[in-house]
Amino acid sequence: MDYNLIWKPEAEEEFDKLDHALQKHAFTQLKKLKKSPQLGLPLGKKAGLDLTGFQKLYFSQKKYRIVYQLDEKNKKVIIWSIGKREDMKVYVEAVKRLRSLPSG
Repeated sequence: MDYNLIWKPEAEEEFDKLDHALQKHAFTQLKKLKKSPQLGLPLGKKAGLDLTGFQKLYFSQKKYRIVYQLDEKNKKVIIWSIGKREDMKVYVEAVKRLRSLPSG
């Protein structure tokens, strides 16, 4: 059974801003995630950013990342950010989005 991809609105905007070739690479990886979401590598605490419970999947020769959470119980892959690894930007954006959620 395939997992459902759930997009954070900002991640969808990031995807839309990628050029067509990068979108194709990302889409290929997203299709793989639907079938096997465990493909990604676990993230944790790094450079002051806490993404424990998140995973990353590379595309475009490891220059770009898809940052996501896996919800096994509900068969969902939640896409938090898509972008360049450069300057940790993709991770910083994911943390910003996580921090903007209401607590409780």
